[in-house]
Amino acid sequence: MEIQTIAEQLLFTTVRIETSTTTGSAIGTAFIFSYERDGKPVLFLVTNKHVVANAISGRFFFTLSAGIQPLIGQRFDIYIDNFEQVWHGHPQPEVDITVMPLAPVLQEIEKLEKQVFYKSIPYSLIPTQEQITSLDAIEEVIFIGYPIGLFDQKNLTPIIRRGITATPLQLNYNGKPIFLVDASVFPGSSGSPVFIYNSGSYSDKKGNVFIGSNRIFFLGVIAKTFKEKEYGEIEFIDIPSAQAPIIKTRQMIDLGVVYKSSTVLETILDFLRISNAL
Repeated sequence: MEIQTIAEQLLFTTVRIETSTTTGSAIGTAFIFSYERDGKPVLFLVTNKHVVANAISGRFFFTLSAGIQPLIGQRFDIYIDNFEQVWHGHPQPEVDITVMPLAPVLQEIEKLEKQVFYKSIPYSLIPTQEQITSLDAIEEVIFIGYPIGLFDQKNLTPIIRRGITATPLQLNYNGKPIFLVDASVFPGSSGSPVFIYNSGSYSDKKGNVFIGSNRIFFLGVIAKTFKEKEYGEIEFIDIPSAQAPIIKTRQMIDLGVVYKSSTVLETILDFLRISNAL
């Protein structure tokens, strides 16, 4: 598989995170983000705070590389102790975004004389206020990650899903730096990057149609899903006098919470500010 198109490159922007805590294990998604500083790219892994919370250790992997192309199906695992401690969270506790500088990891891989293949999401894909204004209230979105931990175990690629914006991108839902998507969001998708990606043509909210053009914006990071509680009765037969207990279940209602991409940039700038002060 040769990596040429934007869609193909997006497959290699994410990593599958596995964590171990005192209460068990968990799986989530992270992605590689590139911020330009002094004319040079600075790479970070980005995910949600809750993905790495209380993690004693963590593991993720890259696909090995043969020059400029990936060696599909060949992985290189990264193990990190005290996993939660290597992440830097957004300065506001309630904003569920955290970042980790990637350079130390890549330096260790290089010392082992290995090459890994990855692509990063450049900060230039964060839409400007003018670009956000041009978007309609309903836009198709895609997100990439590892729902319920699923991935192509043979080829090591993530799962791509799609949906639509459920609240306007111009607004902060409930006054928070988030918006909602109408999409099937499951555990494991936490940390997935969300994009508008139009290939070949697209239209803006004024009705202008752009033929032969691509459009891609990095909109934010999946963090949560909504669940509805349901109650049902268990019927016991042959013992009429017995009480019928109530069981409680939860059902996904296909709504996801997305922290806006601006919160990723805020977290990185806070990390750089503190790093410079040390």
